[in-house]
Amino acid sequence: MNREIVCITCPNSCLMEVTADEAGQVTGVSGNRCPKGADFAKSEIAHPVRTLCTTVRTVYKDCPVLPVRVDGTVPKEKIRDAMNAIGQITVDRPAGIGDVVLEDLLGLGVNVIVTSGVLQER
Repeated sequence: MNREIVCITCPNSCLMEVTADEAGQVTGVSGNRCPKGADFAKSEIAHPVRTLCTTVRTVYKDCPVLPVRVDGTVPKEKIRDAMNAIGQITVDRPAGIGDVVLEDLLGLGVNVIVTSGVLQER
C-alpha cells in the first residue's frame, strides 16, 4: 500500500509518500524534511489522532462564545462525536485559561479547557 500524506507537525507541511505492508505496518517514508515527519507518518497510518480547537456558547450577551481546546488528542474517527459533545456545552460561570469546561470527553481521557481569559473577571 502506498499513500501520500501531508505532515502537520511543523510549518514545512511536507508531502510524504508512505509505504506499508499488507498488515498496515509502515515499511518506508519518503519526502519528510525532518525526523518528526517519519514519526507522524507512522502514527498517522497506525492510529490517526488530532487536537481540537473550537468555541463553546456562554450565557453572557457581551461574550456569546468562548474559545476552548482539548488538552490531549482525539482519535480521528471520534472527531465528529467529540464536536457534537462540545457543542452541547454552555458556560454559565466565570472561567479563565486552563479551566475545565468538560471532563473526560467521550471517555477518552481528555478534557475540554478554556483558552481565553475573557470571562475570568466576571
